[in-house]
Amino acid sequence: MTLILLDRDGVINFDSKNYIRAPSDWQPIPGSIEAMARLVHAGCKLAICSNQSGIARGFFTHETLSQIHSKMHDLLKSHNVKLDAVYYCPHHPDSQCNCRKPNTGMLYQALSDLSSSPSQTWFIGDSLKDMQAALTINCHPILVRTGNGYKHEADVRALGIDNIRTDLSEAADWIIDSLVSPAL
Repeated sequence: MTLILLDRDGVINFDSKNYIRAPSDWQPIPGSIEAMARLVHAGCKLAICSNQSGIARGFFTHETLSQIHSKMHDLLKSHNVKLDAVYYCPHHPDSQCNCRKPNTGMLYQALSDLSSSPSQTWFIGDSLKDMQAALTINCHPILVRTGNGYKHEADVRALGIDNIRTDLSEAADWIIDSLVSPAL
């Protein structure tokens, strides 16, 4: 079964320079929830792998993040979508942890927990760090231009990644088409 790993901020929901600090800050990008529904209905597993250093910086707590994720889960449920897992790194960028992207701890945990292989896994993100993590574990990377993706496109192309899509909706359609026609 195909596993889709998703970054959260800038891919599913609008990002903020001031962090997503409360449920009211979490606003889905138009079409993202429907795109996730199409992926699930096409037989894909979905998991989120997201850096959330706002916790270490004191901008919000684990409890607040849980409330933000509850809002997201409720919206997904209204579209008959249940995430298979949510992983996040709460650490500061200087912490030297193994889970903060571009490190691969979250991605390897997802592969293990969800019994997937890199060859059956796609990672959709909006940053160079997301794409570096995807390449490190040898899964299929897709950069979306929402969030910070448009800023990172040249650097991502320099890594040899040319699967760049406008948004999650376009990425989902491309993946679904590739599942039907594997030659893509």
